[in-house]
Amino acid sequence: MAASASNHQKDSVWETFEHDADVGVRGFGSTLDEAFANAALAMTSVVTDPAAVRARSSVAIACAAPDLETLLFDWLNALILEMSAENLIFSKFDVSIEGLRLRATAWGEPVDRTRHQPAAELKGATFTTVQVKQDANGRWRAQCVVDV
Repeated sequence: MAASASNHQKDSVWETFEHDADVGVRGFGSTLDEAFANAALAMTSVVTDPAAVRARSSVAIACAAPDLETLLFDWLNALILEMSAENLIFSKFDVSIEGLRLRATAWGEPVDRTRHQPAAELKGATFTTVQVKQDANGRWRAQCVVDV
């Protein structure tokens, strides 16, 4: 895991957590859109330092689901599919969620093994510990475990 437990400040925007042989990812935000974008950033950190990834090209992603947890699962798996099929890594995400529909743009670049030094290969997001929740202060958290 590239960013081992990661961004643990009081107002962190993302973090990873240990889960058996896999890795959990969490994104936080003042909006649902931000929480989903930051969950994707946490997922990138499992592979490499997000700061090392240049936002050179973009990919559009759209998905819809019956609930927010499934929408998070579908969003992260759509990113993993793009990463695998196109040999890409992402570092910037613009997410827009309306109801249970997500439209997003992910920016990144082809994986450079020397510069990115990938620590793991993402196989897929899982429903393990999946949760999308707003706390009493209005801050959103989006989390699940990714299979590596």
